[in-house]
Amino acid sequence: MKSINLLLFSFLCISAYLNGQENREVTILKDHWKFTKGTHNGAIQPDFNDSDWQSISLPHDWAISGPFIKGGDGPTGKLPWKDEGWYRNKIHVPQHYKGKQVYLLFDGIMAFPKVYFNGAFVGEWDYGYNSFYLDITDFIIPGSENTLTIQVDTRKHDSRWYPGAGIYRKISMIAVNPVHVDIWGTYVTTPIIKPSYADVRIMTQVRNASGAEEKIQIQQTIFNQEGKLVATKESTALVRASSAKEVEVTIPLTSPRKWDISDPHLYTLTTTIKKGKEILDVYNTTFGVRSIAFTADDGFHLNGRRVQLKGVNLHHDHGPLGAVFNKRAMERQLEIMKSMGVNAIRTSHNTPAPEVMELCDRMGILVFSEVFDKYDGKMDFDPEITNFDEFSQRNIKNYILRDRNHPSIFIWSVGNEIGDVSWNIDNGFHRLHTMLNYVNKYDPTRPTTLVCDSEASAALRHFDYYDVHNWNYGRRYTLARKLEPNKSVIISESSSTVSTRGYYDLNLPKTKTDFSKTTLQVSSYDLNAPAWAEMPDDDFMWQEEDSYVAGEFVWTGFDYLGEPTPYHNDWAKENGLTDAHASYSSYFGIVDLVGIPKDRYYLYKSYWNPDQTTVHILPHWNWEGKEGTSIPVFVYTNGDCVELFLNGKSLGKRCKNPTSTIATQRYRILWDSVEYAPGELKAVAYKEGSVIGEQVLKTAGEAYQLRLSPDRKVIKSDGEDLTYILIEAFDKNGNPQPLADHQVQFEIKGEAVIKGVGNGNPRSYEPFQASTVRLFYGKAMLILGSQYSEGKVTVKASSEGLKSATTIITIE
Repeated sequence: MKSINLLLFSFLCISAYLNGQENREVTILKDHWKFTKGTHNGAIQPDFNDSDWQSISLPHDWAISGPFIKGGDGPTGKLPWKDEGWYRNKIHVPQHYKGKQVYLLFDGIMAFPKVYFNGAFVGEWDYGYNSFYLDITDFIIPGSENTLTIQVDTRKHDSRWYPGAGIYRKISMIAVNPVHVDIWGTYVTTPIIKPSYADVRIMTQVRNASGAEEKIQIQQTIFNQEGKLVATKESTALVRASSAKEVEVTIPLTSPRKWDISDPHLYTLTTTIKKGKEILDVYNTTFGVRSIAFTADDGFHLNGRRVQLKGVNLHHDHGPLGAVFNKRAMERQLEIMKSMGVNAIRTSHNTPAPEVMELCDRMGILVFSEVFDKYDGKMDFDPEITNFDEFSQRNIKNYILRDRNHPSIFIWSVGNEIGDVSWNIDNGFHRLHTMLNYVNKYDPTRPTTLVCDSEASAALRHFDYYDVHNWNYGRRYTLARKLEPNKSVIISESSSTVSTRGYYDLNLPKTKTDFSKTTLQVSSYDLNAPAWAEMPDDDFMWQEEDSYVAGEFVWTGFDYLGEPTPYHNDWAKENGLTDAHASYSSYFGIVDLVGIPKDRYYLYKSYWNPDQTTVHILPHWNWEGKEGTSIPVFVYTNGDCVELFLNGKSLGKRCKNPTSTIATQRYRILWDSVEYAPGELKAVAYKEGSVIGEQVLKTAGEAYQLRLSPDRKVIKSDGEDLTYILIEAFDKNGNPQPLADHQVQFEIKGEAVIKGVGNGNPRSYEPFQASTVRLFYGKAMLILGSQYSEGKVTVKASSEGLKSATTIITIE
């Protein structure tokens, strides 16, 4: 029977193709855009002359190319993101679109876009991080050139970090028959999951934009990850003219393969709408079969087993790429985090690009999905001019409908650190109730939460409205847990340890807030944090002691643009400095702004990924002029003991102390004082008495040569793929030179372009889009992007006084 259904389904699809019936066409509006900034009266008119505007492709962030504003606002990245921008594109609308329903789907525009088509106003949106769509059917001219114009105005937007500027995510044009599956029109849930079967409940919203009532058939077909048909069912419906109808069916799925972090199996649902033998629409939805649950005393359970959440917070920017979303850039972020042991991310603090969840579905990463940041101070909406209920309804509807089929999402958060809500100021609890009601209206299958930071506010019992306690920092969850012990806890922001990759202050800080006032960099001994935060080790210890804590989300996985704690504008003024002394990017990241791991990466890996051998020594071993000086040496390892050797002489074996009340003694192995002598420092790690690995550091001579290390040597010729090429300096003997700061120039031969450069220095004002970059503590990064041609690309890096390096990238 299954074979017959598969043959029938294949025949119908082939017949539709052969008959020239284009059921659903999706066109990404990527190229041929014109852009400018400023006020341009008349720009909405199709005959407006934009010949002197800049030619660009989407996605686009007009501010990331700079230049940096040295005396500008550090918390938002010191980049020129506040302005008015205009985008225009001449789009050929095919003749066969006549009689079609045509939509524009916007994944995200920063901010307050107004959309015009052929000179007519089509619509607008008021939340720069969210997706929205517009029906342009009545505005298109089929068989002709049409003009799409979008005005963007970031001057009305406020932010606590770099938000980006412009059309920073993709735009899709969707053409369908009048009877079709609505935008985000399927909803797949699995209310019953047993070892031998699962009930797959499918709700499809069918829209009939025609002027006549239509009787249709809806065929729901499920394929497994290998493309094999595993279940199918057909139903009928009568859809009235100019209306939409929800049609629900339940399909039993035998022997379901569950989606899990260790086996992220995805099914594909193909929804086919037919009228007799004619196929009107075909719509695909990926989903997973999995169960999630929070227990009062045993944390989070996935598919019936406890899973400790080892998570990080990720902002939306991609360093030198700015706010521009690139799927490969995001995939690389997730790969680096997974290699450290991460199994979950939190989308702090706004709706991410839709591809983020697609990647997490495929890679087996759980998602703590969050829609809004705080409202007071830095706001995602203006309460003086915005009706909160309307704003909340339309934004949460889009947010949930777009993403609710993703198995990776395990919790919905309606906001972060919203002071007026948690303290019930200005009808705060009413707002909380309003948001949660809309979440539950569109998806009642997942738990909900509000992320809180003010411990005392728990006395007002805002947690009665949502399902899981979520608290940021310092064991602030204690009161909420005491008042309501029947709910689990997530540490939604943990640690906030700050550091600069490669920089070490040999005078260990006396307190966590002991920051340098001269270098304006933060030592990478991982002992510094703001007053409101803590060390990674503290969070490890608290979770071991409080088994009801489901896990943590570190602030943050990657450095990001903006929020340069501690060296922000206010700090500069408090210390008699100017705004020019403030930094422009964060120090919070476990890896730096370009994705180079800091020392902290290995601390987390040693604890979160204990099955992989980790032996990591810090600091480097180049301290000319400090011979005989005491150097603190730390080792991060998944072993339990380490023996340290200096130039072949043992300095003794030391072990972690799992019962110590000092958290750093539980998870790190420390030598407070090693008398410096140039040469070789070696750490040998042991686990249960056996050697598991070692690391050797050698004092490097002067920088002699460059080395290029691409993360991928073969990329796609799709105009979007990237390779990240690490640039490093080495001495004549092949030892990494940890202090090199040479300027490096690039020469590219072939069909590829430089998308960005960077070095992770939060104080460097060199541009992100350039053909040169300066090494920062011996390292930097080149981001190379493909174009639409196949072939070999030669990348050469050179620097005065150093031996150049070359690598070849294949584009296919």
